[in-house]
Amino acid sequence: MEVFFQQLINGLTLGSIYGLIAIGYTMVFGIIGMVNFSHGDVFMVSTFIALIALMILTTWLGISSVLLALFLVLIVAMVFTSLVSWTIERVAYRPLRGSFRLAPLISAIGMSIVLSNFVQISQGPRNKAIDPILNSVIILYDGGNYAVTLSYKQILIIVVTAILLTIFWWVVTHTALGRAQRACEQDRRMAALLGVDVDRTISITFVIGAALAAVAGTLFLVYYGVVNFADGFTPGVKAFTAAVLGGIGSLPGAVLGGLLIGLIETFWSAYFSVEYKDVAAFSILAIVLVFMPQGILGRPDVEKV
Repeated sequence: MEVFFQQLINGLTLGSIYGLIAIGYTMVFGIIGMVNFSHGDVFMVSTFIALIALMILTTWLGISSVLLALFLVLIVAMVFTSLVSWTIERVAYRPLRGSFRLAPLISAIGMSIVLSNFVQISQGPRNKAIDPILNSVIILYDGGNYAVTLSYKQILIIVVTAILLTIFWWVVTHTALGRAQRACEQDRRMAALLGVDVDRTISITFVIGAALAAVAGTLFLVYYGVVNFADGFTPGVKAFTAAVLGGIGSLPGAVLGGLLIGLIETFWSAYFSVEYKDVAAFSILAIVLVFMPQGILGRPDVEKV
């Protein structure tokens, strides 16, 4: 039982990171109907931005407060990652918005390769590590042979995810930007005729998705303490899987899917073979989509006639 509760905590932590990345996928797909396959590498870029910012703040500027340094790193990562995503949308996606459906997909894959290779060349192919941060733990239960612990970094990840999901849900449901996003999701042409700036709305959506990916990237760096130029692929695919599992287009579904993927991975690794944890996650996805093609919280497509 102690192992179960420990893996539950670990799964919720990992799933929170997946959920933050998955929101970016579901937002872009919901508005322009395109899977932004470069989003995983945008997340990877954010981890390196956070790494560089942390090194500058702690080594060069001598900031000793961990919480202050992490707060500043989070702001820097969100700003620069949002700028990267805004540039990608303007250069690689907007000119192809009216083209055939495969063109934006090919462009997204191309941008993914560009970002990955750029980081590999500029930062090198080796792992980049930082000193451990927030390693102190709270012992929830000590059974003698095995102790259930909750680290401060896990608390930070879960709390930040919950707060950001609440804030963003409020933005989508109660603000003018949210109304514009929902209007573009339903019918971009009609939204434009009614005065909605579609290009601006889509750009802001990319920026918000990148900002959330930057939060995930910073938390990923804090949690694992090491990053690599190839870290965008696997978390990106897992986050996309989470978005589809929860119901792509649904913000709560994206986070729910991320939590489920994280829990499946951790429990499978604990009780079965760790080599097949990815197979287990994708198998659950396939089973769910057989019976619920729209995902857990997704809405069925209604054809307009």
